[in-house]
Amino acid sequence: MAFEDSTQNVPDVPRHIAIIMDGNGRWAKARGLPRIAGHQAGTENLRTIIRASAKLGIQYLTFYAFSTENWSRPKAEVTGLMRILSDVIDREMAELHKEGARLVHIGHLDGLSQALQDKVRQAMDLTKDNQRITIVLAFNYGGRDEIIHAIKRMLADQIDPDAVDEALVGNYMFTSEIPDPDLVIRTSGEQRTSNFLTWQSVYSEWYFPQVYWPDFSEEELRKAIEVYAQRDRRFGGLKEA
Repeated sequence: MAFEDSTQNVPDVPRHIAIIMDGNGRWAKARGLPRIAGHQAGTENLRTIIRASAKLGIQYLTFYAFSTENWSRPKAEVTGLMRILSDVIDREMAELHKEGARLVHIGHLDGLSQALQDKVRQAMDLTKDNQRITIVLAFNYGGRDEIIHAIKRMLADQIDPDAVDEALVGNYMFTSEIPDPDLVIRTSGEQRTSNFLTWQSVYSEWYFPQVYWPDFSEEELRKAIEVYAQRDRRFGGLKEA
């Protein structure tokens, strides 16, 4: 997975793109395949989008891989998703590390097997000093759960209520060292936020391509960035004429 640099003809590249990888199951169904085959195909596409993002100069790339609500899915599917995560770490981390990618996890590792927890922690430790691109894996993650977790930590730290402001709350989030996403992409055409980066995405631009995640290509990524570049981000204010 050799990363190249190519920002030609790509205006206003976002610093941070977050992606809801939706449509794996429907992609598989359309081909007469089991749902897990769609998740496997979606995982294979990670390589394509990570490579393209690094080439375009994107600094942070977040993938919504498994939500706190996904535990309610059929046991066989959940087991398959855990196996896929384990396989991806085994297969990809050495190359990602070689190319200067850093892995960060947000969410909870409890619920995963001890062996898988260890793999995730080892991968983060291996890549912690890399600076080429930061890959944020939202696994066993939920936006509301993150806010509740932050509140509990503030209460445990006996924070003075008068000291609570946006900056302080941000410091208690899983993403305290990660900038808010500039652009959030949800593939498959569904237009829901699905409990993803609830606090962080309040001023993000959202983009909903019709394509399922396994078919979301570098070309589709460039289209998303081009649409983003045309948006007028005012952050609640107005720009002077």
